Amino acid sequence: MSTYVLTGGATGIGAAIKARLIDSGHRVVVLDLRDADIEVDLSEASQREAAVSALLELLPERIDGIITCAGVASHFPDLKKILSINYTGSVEIINGLRQRLAPGSSVVMVSSNSAPLCPKPELVELLLEDQWQSIEAMLPDVSGHDCYSASKQAVAKWMRKNAPQFAGQGIRLNAIAPGYTETAMTKAVADDPQYGDAIRQFVASIPMQRPGHPEDMADAVEFLISDKASFIAGSMLYIDGGHDAMFRPASI
Repeated sequence: MSTYVLTGGATGIGAAIKARLIDSGHRVVVLDLRDADIEVDLSEASQREAAVSALLELLPERIDGIITCAGVASHFPDLKKILSINYTGSVEIINGLRQRLAPGSSVVMVSSNSAPLCPKPELVELLLEDQWQSIEAMLPDVSGHDCYSASKQAVAKWMRKNAPQFAGQGIRLNAIAPGYTETAMTKAVADDPQYGDAIRQFVASIPMQRPGHPEDMADAVEFLISDKASFIAGSMLYIDGGHDAMFRPASI
């Protein structure tokens, strides 16, 4: 039995990942706002620190992997929290628990196929540099989509930047990039008057002619944390029915 820490495991993609890992006989310690082993608001620095301390006390020997799935979508009303939950909430949990990750461990971050389409590269760089004063100055001039895609691109770039160092310690760091996936969160976006029409058009354009399901993402995570992926590090796996290939056919 392996032990995994999972953020955002109470609902949606995270809940599917939790169910899959438990069915496979693993121990899963969930961080989420509610219905979790450790209830935490990942937008708050003090709560992130407290969650890490609680995890280190709860898991004194080793952690076999971390999956950072907690996140909010573009319709979330607090733009700063989109950034801090999606990006900072992932990075700080991983860094805080790194000391417990032994050789052979695997970390999977959840990015998005929206990450390469971010229209605000300067926001991404500010996130990576932890420049929150400059970020807050930008917020009046950006949208929820800008913040969502920037947070997910920052996740992907942080993963790529840090994967070689993690790999040198025997820890595999990768990310998945889900496309549109049917969850309670994405339903809320689809029902939002501002984003609903665009979401319906987006889903209709998926080359495989269906939306993703949480189980599709759980399949990918299960593979990436397994021994079958033992030589995969620094990769971002798109699980989007061909959408990224359609959007960016010349990119590899």
